[in-house]
Order: sequence, then C-alpha cells, then structure tokens
Amino acid sequence: MSNKKVLFVLTSHDELGGTGEKTGFWVEEFAAPYYAFIDAGVEVTLVTPKGGIAPIDPKSELPDFQTEATKRFYDDPVTQDKVAATHLLGDVSEADFDAVFYPGGHGPLWDLTENPLSIALIEAFIRAEKTVASVCHAPSAFLNIKDANGEFYVKGRSVTGFSNSEEEAVQLTNVVPFLLEDELIARGGNYHKNADWTPFAVQDGLMITGQNPASSELVAEKLLAILKA
Repeated sequence: MSNKKVLFVLTSHDELGGTGEKTGFWVEEFAAPYYAFIDAGVEVTLVTPKGGIAPIDPKSELPDFQTEATKRFYDDPVTQDKVAATHLLGDVSEADFDAVFYPGGHGPLWDLTENPLSIALIEAFIRAEKTVASVCHAPSAFLNIKDANGEFYVKGRSVTGFSNSEEEAVQLTNVVPFLLEDELIARGGNYHKNADWTPFAVQDGLMITGQNPASSELVAEKLLAILKA
C-alpha cells in the first residue's frame, strides 16, 4: 500500500479546563495506529490547528499506560520530530489523502469539535467517499459535521466514543466542556459502547469510531482493511 496516504489530525489544545493541569493527545492513541499504518506502507502526514508542536497529555506518559507502540514512539526521534513540527490544518486538502484519522485525548474536545477548518475537511472526505476515523474523545470532531441534506452526519449512524462512565472513572465529568456520549446521542447518533476500558470500535459506512484508548488498534485495523480493499 505504498501509494496510500492517511492524514492524522492532532489537537493543539493543552489546557485541561480550569484545573491548571495539562492535556493534549493520548500518546497510545497516536502511536498504535501510526505504526500500524507505517508498517503497512501507508504514508502518514500530521497536522494540528495551530501547526508546530502537538501537545502530549502527560498522563498518557505514565508507566501504567505504556504499550509496545508507545515504547517504539519514545525510541523513534524521527516521529517525535514530526509531532514537534506538525503542518497546519488549514494548509491540507482532502484531495491529497485516502483517509483521515483523529487520535483522541481530551484536547480535541476544546479545539476540534467546532473548528470550521476541521469540519470542512471531514465533510470533504465524506463527499469524496473516503473514510473518516477517530478514537476515544476524538469522535467529538464528528459532532458538527453535516451531510448533503444539512443533517448531522452521525444521525442514524452507529457510533461510539469515550463513555460517560469512563469520564466519571477519570473524575473529569465536571471538567470537560461536554460529555461525548451525551452529545453523540443528542445529534441522533446510534451510540454503542462496551464495558469500560475494553477494546470496541464500530464502522458505519465511511465512518469508523473507537470507544477508548484500548480501541485504537481496532480502529486502525478497520481503516487498513478499507485501504487494502
């Protein structure tokens, strides 16, 4: 699949509400799909709303959350340099890629949910009948995209994302700007979930979503299967 190209859209947001703590993207949700694509010969380009450094959620670097993919990332200065020098979201076009993927972490709740450039980009991928994928909190980027009829794209479609019970478990229910599960349902999404912290991903047409960090590999597998088809 050396001719396939996937765009990764990462958050630029690094403030965890009013807590004084830092957030960003969850490193495993980036690393696992990234290396799955790279190892399959797919070219990956990284962008953020502000360009430059994509902030990593410091909690995602704690020992309990490390996997083979994250360890590979920490030993990979080339990819670390790419994360530190992302391209601008506004400078890329759907026409140059075969699919788009949004890694999670809490950051996207703040800077990708209502971002007009991100919304327009996702809608362009869908119009071109290309796959859009996201995991954990990043399905928030799909909340405000609309179909050709002006309806929310998630309406009537099977979708997942970080659940209310998982948000409660990390004690951020009152910190986040909204609860993703509630908002997906409010827009008419057919929301599904598995037990907390277990791998779960759903595909509905051009849209793939994963529930939590443990689901990032599943999302990557589903997207790779489409790219190979």
